[in-house]
Amino acid sequence: MGDRGSILRVWLPLLAGLFAIYAIFVLGPGPHDAIRWLGLALCLVGLSGVIVARATLGRSFSVRAKATELVTAGIYSRIRNPIYISSVIFLMGLILTVRRPVLALLLVVIIPMQMIRARREAAVLEAKFGDAYREYRKRTWF
Repeated sequence: MGDRGSILRVWLPLLAGLFAIYAIFVLGPGPHDAIRWLGLALCLVGLSGVIVARATLGRSFSVRAKATELVTAGIYSRIRNPIYISSVIFLMGLILTVRRPVLALLLVVIIPMQMIRARREAAVLEAKFGDAYREYRKRTWF
């Protein structure tokens, strides 16, 4: 993972994310109690999941659903949409860390949007990879 592409798609977002989490944890509002520490843990788990999934996808990542390759290795061997799952975990951690329950409304918007995107991506992948994708779906979660 030493090429320029991996620096831009993996290492730079990881460092930016860790810096942001640190700043929010240390400088954000609210007490530094067990809830804040739980929020920090969820933020770190969520960020890690996004970065690992993004690194696993490599050049297969795209914002719009494309079927360039069926990625079934690493975290994708268990979860079909780890970036979506990890981003929800991250957001839940952020809500706990900054103690802004109103931010939970974002989950009401983001979760259905991600479910719609996942269905669209599944349709594109199934159209391109057929039985291989259907078998993959049977042995993975979301």
